[in-house]
Amino acid sequence: MTAVESRPAGVALTPSPVGQRPFGARIKAFVALTKPRIIELLLITTVPVMFLAAQGVPDLWLVVTTTIGGYLSAGGANALNMYIDRDIDALMDRTSQRPLVTGMVSPRECLAFGIALAVISTVWFGLLVNWLSAALALGALLFYVVIYTMLLKRRTSQNIVWGGIAGCMPVLIGWSAVTNSMSWAAVILFAVIFFWTPPHYWPLSMKVKDDYARVGVPMLPVVASNQVVARQIVVYSWVMVGVSLLLTPLGYTGWFYTLVAVLTGGFWLWEAHGLQNRAKSGVTGAKLKEMRLFHWSITYVSLLFVAVAVDPFLR
Repeated sequence: MTAVESRPAGVALTPSPVGQRPFGARIKAFVALTKPRIIELLLITTVPVMFLAAQGVPDLWLVVTTTIGGYLSAGGANALNMYIDRDIDALMDRTSQRPLVTGMVSPRECLAFGIALAVISTVWFGLLVNWLSAALALGALLFYVVIYTMLLKRRTSQNIVWGGIAGCMPVLIGWSAVTNSMSWAAVILFAVIFFWTPPHYWPLSMKVKDDYARVGVPMLPVVASNQVVARQIVVYSWVMVGVSLLLTPLGYTGWFYTLVAVLTGGFWLWEAHGLQNRAKSGVTGAKLKEMRLFHWSITYVSLLFVAVAVDPFLR
């Protein structure tokens, strides 16, 4: 068992002098500050929208520059989030291996890294994509860091509902990168991600609610019963699926996207109602199977946005 694994919860390691930290491990730690797995999900909602906006294959160099800019911007937001949340990260089991908790990166380094990525990504978007996309990316970063992390996260059980707006912005960025404008198609897909975020994240919060309760973060599963949370998940799920079907009657997509949206949305609703039924019956622990919906939510958004990208070629 390593020193990190054996330390009591909430006790951060004392950072070693920089010269004693392996260079490779330091690089991995800085990459970890950007939360690459979360950024993968953001890019899944960016690139397909560029195909829809272009009604075909967008300029590949534009796709590359937009993707890199999106990674840098979201990475900066995530690093600043870790800087602000370093106190509670040290107390939560699911965040106990983050670089600031283990001491692999110092708070000052993390802050400088996050600010640098924020500045570089904004300039990158402005010079290589367009300034509308730059403004949207910077707005998403500031919203995530200031509105969600600093103001909402520790104060309201609706934190993830409104804080999730930052995660919707890549849809608008993908569209604006191609057209340098906005469209109702982009707004609809923005709304899909907005209503997707709570029923995506609340099942995970149900699983780790003891972590959040320990640090006083009022995620909905901490302050409400499983029945209440499951009912909210069902409501948001129905709205999400309904909104996802608006693209076709408005003329932005055809039969392929509609078919994928109906099938994947139908399975989502099946899982959401299944979770609600289990919660109503009073089951807890492993029998609640809340992570089934969490894992499906990632598959759902991936398949839906792949359909967004493929649909223009089949019309």
